[in-house]
Amino acid sequence: MILALATVLLVSASAQQSTSVEQRQDEIPSASQQQPQQRDRSKEDQDVREQQQTGTSKDRLFYTLPNFLTLETKNVPRLTTKDKFKVVTRGTFDYVEIPWYGFLSGISQAENSEPGYGQGAAGYGKRFGAAFADGTIENYMTGAVLPSLLRQDPRFYQSGEGSFLHRTGYAISRIFITRADSGRNQFNFSEIAGSALAAGISTYSYHPREDRTLPNTLSVWGTQVGYDTITIAVKEFWPDIRRKLQKHRQAGMPH
Repeated sequence: MILALATVLLVSASAQQSTSVEQRQDEIPSASQQQPQQRDRSKEDQDVREQQQTGTSKDRLFYTLPNFLTLETKNVPRLTTKDKFKVVTRGTFDYVEIPWYGFLSGISQAENSEPGYGQGAAGYGKRFGAAFADGTIENYMTGAVLPSLLRQDPRFYQSGEGSFLHRTGYAISRIFITRADSGRNQFNFSEIAGSALAAGISTYSYHPREDRTLPNTLSVWGTQVGYDTITIAVKEFWPDIRRKLQKHRQAGMPH
């Protein structure tokens, strides 16, 4: 479901790029439309200035999911160890995460994944706790613990330039390439090793005993890296999607 949603969104962003020139030629905003457009541009400029000052973002994917480590500018201060733990904590325990993990737990229960949890309210509660713990451990490992130890930058810097394929390739490459605190590119040990450690800790500590195997751990690791890959690709195109939604909203406003 998540993969399908991401695919639709990315295709939508690609279509927007291919038609943007025609839209600029055909659409001349009226005076009543220019004012909200100017307000939106002013807010975007303000958001970028805040990112340049704090080094983090207040953005949310689809206006809900925390997206605090994604930036639309590269001119930002480096994050200290305290900063890394602070922003990861802010995103991990955000109020939106509760219904999100509840939704994922419902899907897991419906599919009866990891049958050792059982069914009913007790099974759902165990799945919810495991999902929340899995997400929390991985967030800290990939976004705070290893980035602090290895002096790597856990933030994603959006490209925003080039073709759809170029931007998609750039986003996916960030799973394997990241910036050091010094600004140089290097292998993304924080993501690859961090997600592996998170998978091992969760699988061998609180998941059902029958699932505590190496193949299952590798499967969990692959799933986490795959999910992060899809998510980072969506993050690359989210500003385009957001502007398109704003444009539709403005088009629906009375003139």
